[in-house]
Parts: sequence; structure tokens; C-alpha cells
Amino acid sequence: MVERPEIARIHNGAFVRTRFFWVRHAPVRSDGGRIYGQRDLSCDCSDGHVFVALARVLPRDGLWVASNLRRTHETARAIWAADRDKFEGVSFQQIAALAEQDLGQWQGLNRAEFFANREARPGSFWFAPAEERAPGGESFADLVARVRTAILDLVEAHRGRDIVAVTHGGTIRAAIAIALDLKPQAGLAFATDNCSITELDFYEGDGGQGWRVVTINHQPWEGLAEAQPAGPEIAAPRETLA
Repeated sequence: MVERPEIARIHNGAFVRTRFFWVRHAPVRSDGGRIYGQRDLSCDCSDGHVFVALARVLPRDGLWVASNLRRTHETARAIWAADRDKFEGVSFQQIAALAEQDLGQWQGLNRAEFFANREARPGSFWFAPAEERAPGGESFADLVARVRTAILDLVEAHRGRDIVAVTHGGTIRAAIAIALDLKPQAGLAFATDNCSITELDFYEGDGGQGWRVVTINHQPWEGLAEAQPAGPEIAAPRETLA
């Protein structure tokens, strides 16, 4: 059966809508207090209520993609396990371009010591300014560039579908920056907590194309039980910041 793109009517125009549901992986507990970036670590999927809530709100017939890192695979499978009937027979496509920022020689360093030796920069709770490239790795601007290419490829191949992308905090910040046409540095201002959903809808039609931001950092389990704690790879504000 040939799948037909969903047609969304806005005012007097018809647009094809491709919906992206970006889901950040579950918390990493086995990092030993060290920066992990693209290190291939497992995540903690033990908070069952979180995955029940995610399974409830994510689309039934979505196309699932994940990065090449195991924590995204484990998170996707935990969501499916929370509602086996809804996601029966579902699988995901691995896309390496959706992996976390390659932090090069910073990976494996003690996180607390790393931040203690860095200049405090308010408004950008990440490892470095967007244009600074990690030694032997990438800058956040580099990440934005490769995520942009991956998004364009997905739209071209699956136009009109619902796409569930289980990825990483940096990857999702990059997607937000792309949707809002922001400079990479501005993309670092957004919070993307573990297991949260960010929905970004891409519209195309005779009148042009553009993004609609539906939700950022949505946590559908809130109010149901104890909140999901954020993993350590979110750099929190430090007391030294003015």
C-alpha cells in the first residue's frame, strides 16, 4: 500500500505536514561522573510510569529512527514495551548523523573538574560556546549542520509521515535551532530533559515551507508520579554565574 502524505489545510492553502517527535533518551547512570558525548553507554529505563506516558502520547503509526548509540535504542524499546499492542511490529532505523555531539578529547574527562576549569557563560549551559570545536571532535555548530542534513533527508524520504526520533539532548537542541532559524548559540538556551518530547512540524506547499513548534521539553508523565530526573549531561547553571 502506498502511503499518502497527510494534507493539512491552513487558511486557504494546502500543505503537506511532516511531524517530528523528538524524544531524548533516558538518563545515563553509568558515566562515573565523566563526560560521555558519543561514548556508547546504556541508560536507565527503570521508571516505568515515564514510558507508559510516552507510549500514550506518541503516534501509533509513526516511523521510528534513532541514533547509532545504544541509549537511544534502549529508550525506544522501553516505550514499545509499555504498550505492546500499540507498537507491535515496530522497529527503528539507525541514523548516525543523529548522534550526540562528538566531544572528542573531552569525552572521558571528569565532568566537575572540566566545568571548574572553564569560563562560566550564562545562558548557554553546555560544554562550550557553539562555535568552539572540542579537540578531536565537533562544535555544536557542526552538530547543527549534520542534523540539518539528516532532517532534510528524512523529509525527502518520508514526506507527510509522523517521525519519532529518539536521540540526544544536543541533537534536539540542534533541531529546535533549525526549526526556529536560530544561530547555533541561541539553540543552546533550550532545556531538553531526559525522555522529554519536542514536537516540530514541517509544512510544505505551494505557498512555501516552514516549521511550526508544537511543544518543547514536554514531559507527559508530570502529575502522574515522581518526575524523571535529568541526566548529568545537562550542564546546570553554576553558583558562580552572575
